[in-house]
Amino acid sequence: NASGGVLNLTSEPAAPGKFSQSIRAEGGSFGLFRLQGRSSARRGTASGTVSLTHTSIDGFRQRSETRFTQLNLGGDVVLGSATNLGLRFGYADAPRAQNPGALTAAEVRANPDSAAGNNILRKADKDVSQSQLSLALTHHAGRGSWGVIAFGIVRALRSPQAIPPSTGTQGPTVGTINTIDRTVGGLRVTAEQHLGVTERAPRLTAGVDLQRMQDDRALYRAVAAVQDTSLLDQRETVTEIGPFVQLRWSPVSEIEIVTGGRYDAVKFSVDDHHLTDGTDNSGSRTMSAFSANAGISYLRDQRLSPYVNISTAFETPTTTELANQPNSTGGFNSQLDPQRTVNYEVGARGVLGPVSYSAAGFVGRVRNAIVQYREVSGRAYFANAGRLKNDGIELGLSARLANQLRLFTAYTYSNFRYGEYRIVNGATTDTLDGKQLPGVPKAFIRFGLRAGPVRGVALDVDHTISAAVFADDRNTVYVNGWGKAGPTTLNGIGLGVTNLRLSWEGKRGGAWLRPFLGVNNLWDRTYISSLTVNGSFGRVFETAPGRNFYLGGEVGWAAR
Repeated sequence: NASGGVLNLTSEPAAPGKFSQSIRAEGGSFGLFRLQGRSSARRGTASGTVSLTHTSIDGFRQRSETRFTQLNLGGDVVLGSATNLGLRFGYADAPRAQNPGALTAAEVRANPDSAAGNNILRKADKDVSQSQLSLALTHHAGRGSWGVIAFGIVRALRSPQAIPPSTGTQGPTVGTINTIDRTVGGLRVTAEQHLGVTERAPRLTAGVDLQRMQDDRALYRAVAAVQDTSLLDQRETVTEIGPFVQLRWSPVSEIEIVTGGRYDAVKFSVDDHHLTDGTDNSGSRTMSAFSANAGISYLRDQRLSPYVNISTAFETPTTTELANQPNSTGGFNSQLDPQRTVNYEVGARGVLGPVSYSAAGFVGRVRNAIVQYREVSGRAYFANAGRLKNDGIELGLSARLANQLRLFTAYTYSNFRYGEYRIVNGATTDTLDGKQLPGVPKAFIRFGLRAGPVRGVALDVDHTISAAVFADDRNTVYVNGWGKAGPTTLNGIGLGVTNLRLSWEGKRGGAWLRPFLGVNNLWDRTYISSLTVNGSFGRVFETAPGRNFYLGGEVGWAAR
């Protein structure tokens, strides 16, 4: 349901040889330990991979211990000359993900590695496991192709929280436990066809997404993370259908035009099973919209390739945003609506000798923006702001200064603000028009340098600078830039944070050895790494670790 774009993640394929095996181990500050084994094999038209990883870390702050294990399997087989079948399976088990909570400014100055008192007393934590399976079938025929992807997900969550119950006896150790048992199933069917015999002929893609998610959500009163009275018990079902079409066409070799459209219809249903409070909060809502995009690129010269894009987007609230209601009742928030976005982007990219660059300017206008307008003891509540104005610039540069030396930098300027935002507080209405969007720095800069490999040795250095941000809609709580003295005071942009990594690779025959070591936050800067927007009682700051180290290596072997 995101309106901000898509991250396209692709599983690492099997190694090119018949068989390969690697083992990687890593240890470091704050009790970090990670062990990973990966195998891949090929035989005939089939290939497969298996990876098993275990990670544990005690954490920089109090009550921040984390443990998790991941298993990933992948398989691909070629069926005949034009058909491919792929399988992916993943399992993750995280029995411990302690939550230290957000701190006040005074707590950060006194003990930046401490945890919120309520999170300690109420044993805020998370125990989650997830399994997912997908099958993808692709067939090529003539100048077209079609594909079918089916997937399923099973997820179980149990999370003791520092959030106190809204009713009943209160106390320093009295919190809540949230549980969610989730099942998801989905299907995507696509077809692609060249409408002509030349490469410049229009290429049409059409398809449909079908998805269904079911959550059994429960909330309990708890004493020191021991489950007590039931407060909420409901089944939430989300059903979505999304047909789409896209056309890509080059009327001449220098021009590429892309346009498309999609219709989304999403039905949210809730069945209230907690009827002892005398109210049945069951119900359903359907949210739907048409979205479209159009873009044109000029590709004649690799030194300068300008482009223009215009798109609209549709974003529904999530089930958690709908279920978290200020009055703490069950059901879904009937006042929270989807947001709509119109984005305009103009930019260019190119290569000038050893230098590659990209530059883009964007303007976004969001209607009925979903914002976290309030947070109470760790639980966030959401509302629709009137309008958002999101304008910015993105610049990227990469230069190869020598055969073994590369420099890169990226800069983002984000002027995100409320065009219209009114909050009703009893008999009064707060007007926040023109306020900056909290949690988004106006400037974010990253510099990087990679030297090597020279005789197998490589050095990577990156430096990141983040401008200051506001932590609340009213722009009264200020978070300093990364690395600036006094991270919770109004004092401008910080000096930034530097990370360094040194590695070596040695090979002999089909075997390899890759030791590495690194240091994060080289200059030991004190800074705020994340925020709890609009946190109650000034609890908005989550500190980053100071200087920390890691050391490890990988050993592997591949059959020739």
